[in-house]
Amino acid sequence: MKLEKYLEILPRSLWVTTCNSGSCNGCDIEIVATISPRYDIERLGMKLVGTPRHADVLIVTGPVTKFMKEKLLRIYNQMPDPKAVVVVGNCGASGDVFYKSYNLEGPVDRIIPVDVYVHGCPPRPEAIIEGVAKAVLKLERLRGDLQKAGEGQ
Repeated sequence: MKLEKYLEILPRSLWVTTCNSGSCNGCDIEIVATISPRYDIERLGMKLVGTPRHADVLIVTGPVTKFMKEKLLRIYNQMPDPKAVVVVGNCGASGDVFYKSYNLEGPVDRIIPVDVYVHGCPPRPEAIIEGVAKAVLKLERLRGDLQKAGEGQ
């Protein structure tokens, strides 16, 4: 599916929170670039929020360190259902250059379920936008399933 098709879906309001679980901040800088005036993701309906209790999507950067494992689980569990998780960067997907580090619990999918991977070191803002749009598709499907389940009662 082309990026334009995903962007047709993005005007629905999508609230996003981020968690740096041990990254070098390269991916975080690219996430900030998506809300800068050049890409201005807020015009498409995505808004960064400061609390997981209001978020639909969790964006995780970096491999999960031993220090961050419980914090990442807490953030994930605070998010209301339905929710989606997007891993941004190679480190969160596989551990990348840090995969043998003594201080890692592993990639993100060993700790919480992951819906979308955005590969790159760091990935470009366009790739991050596409990844979040894929998460929107998952959330729309889950919301539709929940509505159908509610109609049957």
